[in-house]
Amino acid sequence: MTRSPQETFRDHVRALDSGDLDAIAANFTPDAVFVTPAGVLHGRDGVKHGIGAVLADLPDAEWNPRSPIFAGDVLFLEWAATAGAARVEDGVDTFVFRDGLIRAQTVRYTLLTGPTA
Repeated sequence: MTRSPQETFRDHVRALDSGDLDAIAANFTPDAVFVTPAGVLHGRDGVKHGIGAVLADLPDAEWNPRSPIFAGDVLFLEWAATAGAARVEDGVDTFVFRDGLIRAQTVRYTLLTGPTA
């Protein structure tokens, strides 16, 4: 039985918390696209590269997803994260699910460093 988008996303969050890029990429389709302001990455290797960059910006982060909105096979997610002296307050992702996996993800955030206000 195929997982629902909600089940897939819960597993994605667990994998993200682990920092295991292989586990993270396993939740994506082999032909996935990962879209950032810097460009489009393709396939599971692209996902590992893109999410690896996010994890490098926010090592051992505490993630705070805010009010996920599911509409069928699409998820709109606003989020924040803190990691030592780095933080994000304006993260926005969109996910598109297909057959129990993530087919596409967009990500956009501003990395802030230094003391919090």
